[in-house]
Amino acid sequence: MDIRLSGVSHAYGQMEVMRDITLDIPSGQIVCIVGPSGCGKSTLLRFIGGLERPDQGEVLQMGAPPEGCLNPLTYIFQDFALLPWRSVAGNVSLVLEDHGIRGTRAREIIDDVLDRTKLTDFAKALPKQLSGGMKQRVAIARALAVRPAVMLMDEPLSALDSQTRELLMDDLIALWTRTPFTAVYVTHNLAEAVRLGHSIVVLSRRPGQIREIVEIRKPLAERGFADPDLEAQQKHLWNLMRDEARAADAELLHG
Repeated sequence: MDIRLSGVSHAYGQMEVMRDITLDIPSGQIVCIVGPSGCGKSTLLRFIGGLERPDQGEVLQMGAPPEGCLNPLTYIFQDFALLPWRSVAGNVSLVLEDHGIRGTRAREIIDDVLDRTKLTDFAKALPKQLSGGMKQRVAIARALAVRPAVMLMDEPLSALDSQTRELLMDDLIALWTRTPFTAVYVTHNLAEAVRLGHSIVVLSRRPGQIREIVEIRKPLAERGFADPDLEAQQKHLWNLMRDEARAADAELLHG
């Protein structure tokens, strides 16, 4: 299932937050969205997820979701959103229970996504027993359990230390390489964007408009830490954003 945004504009009262966003999100690709603080990245994600409606324009879902899809659009947040009294398997099971899936079928799905996210040995653990990186793996496993058409990822690694973030990026690349998925990935971290994105949408400061869409041609499985090609792309992104990021921070500081 593809997503198409056409002429999306929005304001909160007198504050215009985005203007005329037109964008295609192709099935099987990770599209990263970057830009200065306050440019509307998370708002755009809410429009795609149907949590809000834009003042102008439309968000279209094009084509059929994958076979067995329970939730076409599924969020992954930076704060994990796990139930502390439920085990790893229990947190994944929750989204299946909402669809009336229990018993053998539920166990098969849970076993599969825990295996894919390297959590099989931690199925009975409680969230308080897990590191931050493992908690985010549980959140990813829970999202995969509903076989979403598109995963909406809002700063999913921002609460993690740099070493854990690198490991989770490796995990996401391994997941995509094994079974390609579609994702819209909002981040402030340009290193994450060039490591994970098939394309990177650069927004201007408020009102957010698309300045450039940067395509990363190197296959996902061939991207690694301190890759000179990716570092060059990261530098290009920062050159696009640097002055506007400073101006946006000054605007936020002065209200």
